[in-house]
Amino acid sequence: MSGSASELARRLGEHAEAVCREYLSNGHRSGNYWMVGDARNTTGRSMHVRLKTSTKGPAGKWVDEATSEFGDLLDVIRESCGLIDFRDIADEARRFLSMPLPPPRLPPQPLGAHRQPAAARGSPDAARRLFGMSQPIVGTLAERYLAGRGILLSTRERALRFHPGCYYRDFVTGETQTLPALIAAVTNLNGQITGLQRTWLDPSGQGKAQLADPRRSLGDLLGNGIWLGHEPGMPVPVMAAGEGFETMASLKVVMPALPVAAATSANHLAGLILPPGCRRLYIAADADAAGRHGIERLSQRAGESGILALVLRPQLGDFNDDLRHLGPAHLAAWLSDQLLPEDARLFLPSE
Repeated sequence: MSGSASELARRLGEHAEAVCREYLSNGHRSGNYWMVGDARNTTGRSMHVRLKTSTKGPAGKWVDEATSEFGDLLDVIRESCGLIDFRDIADEARRFLSMPLPPPRLPPQPLGAHRQPAAARGSPDAARRLFGMSQPIVGTLAERYLAGRGILLSTRERALRFHPGCYYRDFVTGETQTLPALIAAVTNLNGQITGLQRTWLDPSGQGKAQLADPRRSLGDLLGNGIWLGHEPGMPVPVMAAGEGFETMASLKVVMPALPVAAATSANHLAGLILPPGCRRLYIAADADAAGRHGIERLSQRAGESGILALVLRPQLGDFNDDLRHLGPAHLAAWLSDQLLPEDARLFLPSE
């Protein structure tokens, strides 16, 4: 039996309801569909998984009416299990289908050579190795990409790197290609890299690469973040946190002295570990409601720790939209009305 993505998706589709009961347990059957909130097994009804092949299409295909996302049951396994590499997704699918796993692929090794053991796919060690193989962003396509988004950061920011040929695997076909990528380190409060986020870039310099998902994360993300302006071991009495890197980097542009952390997703924002001594936390919101749970949960946790949590809201879709379309001066003025007066004096540039 072929181990290709299309074949695995077809086999999973033959057992679509069993797959849904295993990986989308917060949903329920309704006629010929499984209803659930999304592919990450959130409670709700906006995502519909077809359970039997019909004139409308094959079993196992799904669509999320809230986001217009669609896919197959391999995508469900990827999202619900939090997997990154296609090989890990395929292995999980084979486990569910009770299919034999493929033998491990070992690269040829010259006689007498001493190779460092390969890092496990998606592990913190793999993240550290990829970051170590990357270069500072100064003068690279990554710096150009950020500048095009209005993001001009200090060269002292060590969380950002550039990789000229970062592997990208298509989750549907299993095919790989190499593309330039902005690499952002995810670290714990001690400054140790636990994961990273890759943003693949168009080699022509025209923004992100034309991919279905040009931004992916790997490693241990929960509790950790992409920190800008934070020195490990130093007190952080006031900080800001949010989901997306570009959102938080945009705030950093207009408040360069404020430590900020990007948690990479709403769920990870809810679990972000706050530094000791933090007294005030500004949480960056987007205009949509997708991250409301993360904001509410982090606000609750902060309050339980005696930290004052305040929400910052953009005028447009997010703070990068504000930065690009309204300009840094307008964004700073908009933020000045949302910060406490003492923080506005400390972190916003004077007129």
